[in-house]
Amino acid sequence: MATKETFVIDGMTCAACVLNVENAVKKLDGIESAVVNLTTEKMTVDYDPALVDDAKIEKAVADAGYGATVFDPETAKSQEERDDEATNRMWHKFLMSAIFSVPLLYISMGSMMGMWVPNMISPHSHPMTFTLLQLVLTLPIMYFGRRFYVNGFRSLFKGHPNMDSLVAIATAAAFVYSLYSLYHVSLGHAHHVHELYFESVAVILTLITLGKYFETLSKGRTSDAIKKLMTLSAKEATVIRHGQELSLPIEEVVLGDVIIVKPGEKIPVDGVVLSGQSAIDESMLTGESIPVEKQADDKVFGASINGQGSITMKAEKVGDETLLAQIIKLVEDAQQTKAPIAKIADRVSGVFVPVVMAIALVTGLFWYFVMGESFIFAMQTAIAVLVIACPCALGLATPTAIMVGTGRAAENGILFKRGGTLENAHHLDTIVFDKTGTITQGKPQVINVFAYGPENEQCLLAQVASIEKLSEHPLSLAIVEKAAADRLDLLAIENFTSLTGFGLQADIAGQTISVGNDKLMIQKNVDLTASQEAVQSATALGQTPIYVARGNELIGLITVADQVKEDSKQTVAKLQEKGIDVVMLTGDNAKTAQAIAQQVGIKNVISQVLPDQKSQAIQDLQSQGKMVGMVGDGINDAPALATADIGIAVGSGTDIAIESADIILMKPEISDVIKALTISRLTIRIIKENLFWAFIYNVLAIPVAMGVLHLFGGPLLNPMIAGFAMGFSSVSVVLNALRLKYIKIN
Repeated sequence: MATKETFVIDGMTCAACVLNVENAVKKLDGIESAVVNLTTEKMTVDYDPALVDDAKIEKAVADAGYGATVFDPETAKSQEERDDEATNRMWHKFLMSAIFSVPLLYISMGSMMGMWVPNMISPHSHPMTFTLLQLVLTLPIMYFGRRFYVNGFRSLFKGHPNMDSLVAIATAAAFVYSLYSLYHVSLGHAHHVHELYFESVAVILTLITLGKYFETLSKGRTSDAIKKLMTLSAKEATVIRHGQELSLPIEEVVLGDVIIVKPGEKIPVDGVVLSGQSAIDESMLTGESIPVEKQADDKVFGASINGQGSITMKAEKVGDETLLAQIIKLVEDAQQTKAPIAKIADRVSGVFVPVVMAIALVTGLFWYFVMGESFIFAMQTAIAVLVIACPCALGLATPTAIMVGTGRAAENGILFKRGGTLENAHHLDTIVFDKTGTITQGKPQVINVFAYGPENEQCLLAQVASIEKLSEHPLSLAIVEKAAADRLDLLAIENFTSLTGFGLQADIAGQTISVGNDKLMIQKNVDLTASQEAVQSATALGQTPIYVARGNELIGLITVADQVKEDSKQTVAKLQEKGIDVVMLTGDNAKTAQAIAQQVGIKNVISQVLPDQKSQAIQDLQSQGKMVGMVGDGINDAPALATADIGIAVGSGTDIAIESADIILMKPEISDVIKALTISRLTIRIIKENLFWAFIYNVLAIPVAMGVLHLFGGPLLNPMIAGFAMGFSSVSVVLNALRLKYIKIN
């Protein structure tokens, strides 16, 4: 049985790093999958513990030139803490580099730009002082940017060059040549002061560090949704123990604790209301802005906010078992997984850095040997190519959009379990809805009561409710609730019998009362003529008829219906407007199914399907070449949800349905299906835009850096400008992903 483990990866800078780490781990025996996320700096590995362990995985990552440690949520720093640390670290490095870069630029370029430079450091009167001072100012900047050299050369020597390798080679080449010029200046060859490139080394490192700072700052914003969710939980709870009210940290609340929640307080954990009533704001969990009325026996969830009433509740789920904790885990898992579209960037990154290094070498040789330019000119073009060709943007294109997309969905009460689901959802061309609890409210109600015997409707209802009270069937519950609402007294019954597939039977006041379907009535030889008109009208409206007989005499008819949800008709219409086929799949009889379908505008109905046949119905649609999404809420929907290309569970459903689904709608409104498809479409559009701009940036920038424009009398790209452009290419990708936070999704 495979084991799943998450590792925190250190030292990654670009898409090439992601591929290097994944490939290093995948080479180990027993590895089923290894997925690295550049944005979260985590790796998820599925492996066979009999063949490989954590230590071997960590060693493989170390051998590839990176660091790996097992992620322990109990002791590890949160994503927010790591983002803050990375941002502060980058800002400190940039600030210190800038402190040395500004005077270095002034000293090296001041005299050329007509600015006043003290005579003691003038390149004309004191060339050696001028040169040594630049070296002294450059060395601290290289120290602050030492990560580029440590990671870059280590990855290069291990045969896995990355973005750091490009920067390291480029700046090291400029630095070594500057040392060569310094040597000539020390020999008295003063004209070599014009062949120093210390300022290029310094400014390239400083600008790239500034770009990485903005990139880190922007990346931190992509996980805002997770950060918000993590801050939602209550910190304390008022618990009754040994007859006393105690204020305890949330970590000390245990299962079974009785908790008092006062007006305005957060519900501390998941549980059930024991007494009291109040309106609970669950918007932070479900996206539903209207507070939900709660009373005894109703479920409440941790992090939701109590209204004006005071309630007493019993803790049923604490810690990692709460709904909030499960939501956070689902969103984190979705952000960690890699969408199929990311494979495009992976394939490019695998060859990108070596190709760039080859292009830089060819560029330098071309200008020096073919065009007859100076060595300095040739080196400048080669360095510009190395610096501007950064695969960072490629590596960030997909994970940043996935993080923002899943976060935006979570804020609206929609949970995507995997990044691949987020990518594929908008490709669905057929949506199959279960009827009960999905299109309908899932709570049948008594519509009409007809009396054909000597008793009136109220007496008839009281007799039927007395029998139905012993049944758990949803239709039975509807009748009992109607009797309770009408304040009817229930009667004593004897000899109760449940007739599976037919109905119920019991004796009241010595007479046998049968309650059930037409099959039961036929079996009892009951004449149903009196009820035919009412039955026809009821079934035409999607209502279920329940016959009542005393002996073999029909004494009444009760019609029950599951009311259609308010948003069902509008949702079906919007899906059809988008060109999506809508199908209703139900175990109900054809008449009832057609009646409900007609109410909401569904033309394609598959009825009288047993639970184990629902998945076959999905397969039949898939065999027609359709990409099918299944929306359901019950245990009997689980096989169909798992079979569908994408299973969508309505949040009011069972745990089994939710476990089988790919998308979870926290609210019972099926209109969120449209929101889910819209978020999927917008996210993939952003990813495609990111990949396009990342590709086009390199397609356009590399020829400019090679000097193609210069061949036709145009400008030559300065390596310092190349460094600035490279740094901000990554920032532009992240900022584009952040647009998802503000685009309307209705």
